Amino acid sequence: MEMPSKEQAIASNRDAWNDSARHHQDSAEWQEHWNAVAHADFSCLDETLTGVLTEVGINGKDVVQLGCNNGRESLSLFALGARHVVGIDQSAAFLAQARELTSRSPHAPEFIEADIHHLPPSLHNRFEVALITIGVLNWMPDIGEFLHHVAQILKPGGALVVYETHPFLEMFDPESADPFALSTSYFRREPFVQYEPIVYEGKVDQQVAPSYWFVHTLGDIFSGAIAAGLNIRHFKEYPHSNREELYDRYLRQDAQLPMCFTLVALR
Repeated sequence: MEMPSKEQAIASNRDAWNDSARHHQDSAEWQEHWNAVAHADFSCLDETLTGVLTEVGINGKDVVQLGCNNGRESLSLFALGARHVVGIDQSAAFLAQARELTSRSPHAPEFIEADIHHLPPSLHNRFEVALITIGVLNWMPDIGEFLHHVAQILKPGGALVVYETHPFLEMFDPESADPFALSTSYFRREPFVQYEPIVYEGKVDQQVAPSYWFVHTLGDIFSGAIAAGLNIRHFKEYPHSNREELYDRYLRQDAQLPMCFTLVALR
């Protein structure tokens, strides 16, 4: 299979996410958020991320979320005292959902449709905290270039907070005959390609634009952050999962895999 260029992969991923948005809005989770965001203290952030953000300190600060999806996490940042929140995503369909949720909220985040590789110059040196959560890094063809753009929008001394799935998990296929057998190399370079809608649980039998999921090692992430001028101040791995329920089968094992991590790096 011929691999797409970086630009082709980014554009195809955008099309795939735009198509998948309606499937996410049909979920019970959407209705839960629709009801809950009306409360000023709404938060869908788990204990791990809440703890890291509290330690970093976002009270009274300008915060940006990169890959904000439907805005639920961006809205949650106000419960921790954020002064102003900007959510950035390249999917217009998910940003439409973010604005729907915001219409129910007492808070007023700003949402910007943009590819992280082509951000408006007005965002440079603007934010004190940048947040990246599960399911962002692996949509980026070049992790080093991505982190370079992230660093540009932080003020000097600003903090990047990352809460992501652990790359070790990419070595396993939870739907294979033996989900505990190694399925692919940790050092895999070609992306995983999917031709069905992107949904968190189950599958939808419908052909859409291909989506490309790129594998980045921890070394790739650390090296990319350092090359972008970011100083790593915190890194911690966890035995719990912050991704699809399919991966819960890897929990509570005698030989436990690391399943997610948090990272904080300062510009």
